[in-house]
Amino acid sequence: MDYASVLEYVGSFIDFEKIPQYSYASSFNLERMYAFLHELGNPHNEFKAVHVAGSKGKGSTCAILAYILKEAGYSAGLYTSPHLLDMRERIRILGKGRRVKGGGFEGVIGKEEFVRLIERIRPVAEKFRDHKYLGKLSFFEILTAAAFLYFKERQVDIAVLETGLGGRLDATNVVQPLVCGVTNISMEHADKLGNTLNAIAMEKAGIIKGRGRGAESGGVTVTASQEKEVIDVIRKASEEKGTGLYEIGKDIRYSILKSGEKGMVFNLNGPGYSYNDLELNLIGAHQVENASLAVAMVKSLPANRYKIDEQSIRSGLEKISWPGRLYIAQKDPCILLDGAQNVASMKAVLSSIKEIFNYNRLICIFGVSSDKDIKGVSKELDAACDVVILTRSGNARAAHPRYLKENFPHSRPGLECSNNLEDAMRRALELADKKDLILVTGSLFLVGEALNLTKRVMHKVSS
Repeated sequence: MDYASVLEYVGSFIDFEKIPQYSYASSFNLERMYAFLHELGNPHNEFKAVHVAGSKGKGSTCAILAYILKEAGYSAGLYTSPHLLDMRERIRILGKGRRVKGGGFEGVIGKEEFVRLIERIRPVAEKFRDHKYLGKLSFFEILTAAAFLYFKERQVDIAVLETGLGGRLDATNVVQPLVCGVTNISMEHADKLGNTLNAIAMEKAGIIKGRGRGAESGGVTVTASQEKEVIDVIRKASEEKGTGLYEIGKDIRYSILKSGEKGMVFNLNGPGYSYNDLELNLIGAHQVENASLAVAMVKSLPANRYKIDEQSIRSGLEKISWPGRLYIAQKDPCILLDGAQNVASMKAVLSSIKEIFNYNRLICIFGVSSDKDIKGVSKELDAACDVVILTRSGNARAAHPRYLKENFPHSRPGLECSNNLEDAMRRALELADKKDLILVTGSLFLVGEALNLTKRVMHKVSS
């Protein structure tokens, strides 16, 4: 198989990232994942891991974790989703001389390695494609297994794993992590995870585990600041599982000193550590919260196995690269890309833009998956943006612009529809002057397409 045929093969399995409506409880099956991995030699038992769940900031937190671990001299596996440009972005190893970049992402798995792993997985995957008792194997389960095999083969010092959807039934939830992290939890995927914060929190907190094999396993959970009903769920889960719990806002506190287009500067205090003037190479107050969570997680790793000094933390924060999150793709006019897709994330993004950037008008290109809180997100954009251009990505879950339009006031000025992102980008550039700001947002699928389009569209407009 070549790379193109491998992509086609993996894509032939059911992909819940492209399906708007399905039954979460009946479609997600950890028993199937355990059986699948068993036939592959249980690779998930052969490396140490940290595990992150939450509604927003999971990917950023995982990336920060991996960069700190890399700067401390460890090889860190990194498994995140979804991807922006290339499927291989999801599976990476940072550290120990691995400098290869793909689409701006350091340490991505090579094409030949990815092909070899899928060829190895294929005979087993076929047994589970439509299992009589365990149901249909998914696209995400295959990629998760490939990541686990890769991390096992490369003997990573530690793997940083982001949950896909939820937590309790997620394919990644087969590991026994050294530390669990929970980012901010808000209303999302209500049709699948539950229509209350309490229900969603219970699914996310499903990654919290007590001590498993070995004295190191499952000892600590670290959480971002949460609503009361959410933190109550996390506290109860930690108590039931016998894990220690550290909470941002209670045990861990940060203060932002500076914010700008080049990043953030903040102080951080936690149990047994205090750092001043930490420089973060990401934009937005919400990223400081993610960074604080990541630092607290690495500081909670077993001290006899992992030595994480202050310089490694500082260097990791300064070098972190995470495209697609308040990412400056172009200047004059400034084009910002961010995959915010729920109300809490959108509020954070819009607040950061207002605080950090100087601009005349905010021109927004908005496209989002049909299963999101479109009404809530649209309300935030309506209040903050001078112009809103509605469009859609090529993902099957993307809502049609005509439907998006119904969630804005009918008499709103500066509201337009575009059939695709390329037309929307061209229109935004026609409308913008050098002092305006263009924001592409709503989903990481749209942001991924925007990364590909930016240079090409700019070239067409200027020629």
